[in-house]
Amino acid sequence: MPNAYFTIDRPANDAFRGYLPGSKERAELKDELARQSAEVVKIPLIIGGKEIFTDKTIRVTMPHDHQHVIAECCMAGEKELTMAVDAALAAKRAWEDMPWEHRSAIFLKAADMITGPYRKVLNASTMLGQSKTVFQAEIDIAELADFLRFGVWSAQEIFKDQPASIPGIWDRQDYRALDGFICAITPFNFTSIGGNLPMAPAIVGNVAVWKPSRTAVLSNYYFMKLLMDCGLPAGVINFVPCAGSDMSKYVIARKELAGFHFTGSTEVFQSVWKQIGENIASYRNYPRIVGETGGKDFIFAHKSAKIRPLAAALIRGSFEYQGQKCSACSRAFVPQSIWPEVLSTMKEMMKEVKMGDVQDFDTFLAAVIDKASFDRCKGYIDRAKACPDCEIVIGGSCDDSKGWFVEPTVIVCRKPDYESMVQEIFGPILSVYVYPDEELDETLKICDEASPYALTGAIFAQDREAIVKMEKALLHAEGNFYINDKCTGAVAPPRRAWAAPRSSPSTRTSRLTPAASRPTAPSTPSKAASRSPVPTPSSKTRSSTPPRRSTSRMPTPSPTRTSAVVKKSPSRPTPSTAAPSNPTPSRWPATTARSPSALTARSMSTAPRPSRSTMPA
Repeated sequence: MPNAYFTIDRPANDAFRGYLPGSKERAELKDELARQSAEVVKIPLIIGGKEIFTDKTIRVTMPHDHQHVIAECCMAGEKELTMAVDAALAAKRAWEDMPWEHRSAIFLKAADMITGPYRKVLNASTMLGQSKTVFQAEIDIAELADFLRFGVWSAQEIFKDQPASIPGIWDRQDYRALDGFICAITPFNFTSIGGNLPMAPAIVGNVAVWKPSRTAVLSNYYFMKLLMDCGLPAGVINFVPCAGSDMSKYVIARKELAGFHFTGSTEVFQSVWKQIGENIASYRNYPRIVGETGGKDFIFAHKSAKIRPLAAALIRGSFEYQGQKCSACSRAFVPQSIWPEVLSTMKEMMKEVKMGDVQDFDTFLAAVIDKASFDRCKGYIDRAKACPDCEIVIGGSCDDSKGWFVEPTVIVCRKPDYESMVQEIFGPILSVYVYPDEELDETLKICDEASPYALTGAIFAQDREAIVKMEKALLHAEGNFYINDKCTGAVAPPRRAWAAPRSSPSTRTSRLTPAASRPTAPSTPSKAASRSPVPTPSSKTRSSTPPRRSTSRMPTPSPTRTSAVVKKSPSRPTPSTAAPSNPTPSRWPATTARSPSALTARSMSTAPRPSRSTMPA
């Protein structure tokens, strides 16, 4: 066995490419888009490393051109889902026993492929299948590579942690995978999250059954193929597009379920939590439930806010990727004294915003993901048009003749509890409540209490006392908190963790962007040459105990128990009076919200022989 200590340097975030006119990467991506547009991929299930084709299939189309078929995807049923769980469990022992450095090498190689020759493949499939602009796809795929590298590095940092020992006793702690399999259900809006949810547990030795979103299945399939090409053993991750109801009946109900990893709607997450809770006695373990759900994210402006940065943040935070980010701004609170100028500035900026086909690299936003999303958005707009308490001041049109296009829409609501101010829409619709300047405190309270979600939020002000007041008042209204910046843009560390309380995820982070920095109007993707178009020279992070309902993208390990023994006779070690066996919390490193921690800790004390105890992490 190797006796070297293998270490991995802390990664750096992958740099974005600009795809400027005349650049090599632009030409290569254009060619790849043309290639993928011209073919119809037959997407199989991948179970135990084998491609399995089924009679039940669905068409995969471009959201911005819904008659253009780009793939035909096989769907799993009871038989295939049972096979997938069995294949995962069959692969578990060999995968868990594989030396750490060899497991890591697979994922690090995949990251290098993503940032190298495979980048254009994943970018193109994300653009065509999920209707992302070139810039939105680029930041998505760069983050997928970040997840791989930071996942491996974060696991290494967890493994480093060891309990304290006392003289004559050496306490040791190692880590094992969970006893069973992980069920991963992933969303349509980020290819990076699609890849991360089954992959992060696999980094630390777990096996997974992965249900991708049917509206992101093409890019997810290409990522699955990449992992296999990089040496991922058969059965470690099993790729099974299927109906959600079948996943509940044939996968989540299995007694070997050890963990559930999810990003999606609050309703689905709550239903799975309820199913697991009602059947908890049937499982071999207490399944770890890890998820991130929705958001009703806000921008709250003070009368001292600078107009152009605020207007740009409202447009970019609300309308990038058609508002289909859980962090997207969908409600805003603006004082009466500055609203006319803010609205005028937004209207001027919106003249430069282009909606259309993602293969045109000057497009700022494209179509929503499918007909259900289109109908939902249209319903909110139509009801707002008919409501005497609402006024549509920007946009308001919908067109499904070619693609699922919803025009960026701003609704001014005279009541802060109107439906579009409090309900998650997940589309390019921003609702604004214009409040009297003298009612700042009352409006902050409304912002805090009106919605069950608490994912992201931003405030805009130049008055430092106002910033302090607003930050304190909105302490529990969000998890990612931005000062003088839009409420989107969180990426894998080192810049910032991802978290939030209530019906969204847990712990809170803050980001400060001085409003004195140069304002940025909405820009076309071809002009993007840096990681953040809005300058962000400094940031800070603050954690707090998650209030109310809370979940997180990745769990922070709980304290583990350590036990100590001394040898009193050759035959039987007995507890030492000097080192009582009471639970002793060991200090865990601060893990990021997206780093792998699907682990069980095993503690050992040597005096001189190891005595082992196992307990959940």
